Amino acid sequence: MANDASKQPRIVVGVDGSESSRHALRWAARQAQLTGGRLDVVVTWELPTSFGWVPPYPSDFNPAADAQREADEEIRAALSEYPDVVAQTTVVEGHPAPTLVQASRGADLLVLGSRGHGEYAGMLLGSVSQHCVSNAHCPVLVWRRDTETS
Repeated sequence: MANDASKQPRIVVGVDGSESSRHALRWAARQAQLTGGRLDVVVTWELPTSFGWVPPYPSDFNPAADAQREADEEIRAALSEYPDVVAQTTVVEGHPAPTLVQASRGADLLVLGSRGHGEYAGMLLGSVSQHCVSNAHCPVLVWRRDTETS
């Protein structure tokens, strides 16, 4: 019988370059290996603005390509322990919270780090994670490092 990709568990994982998201990606890769699942890695980017004004950027400025390159490096590192796991990366311009909620449609699991690069570093759960926990279309695992054992 042929391997039917539609029967594989689909695990969506949000990656933003933070330490928390790197741990979440490694956890998701291990889960994909254990369950025979596949990973859909989602990376978002937004142009920085200041009061609605977008500063001038160099002609070779390409945030989507930069985000893809960084994600590829993180995925390569995370999957080095799990070479049989298939991962697909999607780079999207936009805010991560609604993008990840949309990506969770039809997924078996959404995996996120507890905090990304937000401005409230002391919070136990970041705003993106909180939004996804409340609005995702599938179960959500928020990977949170125990600070007492780190």
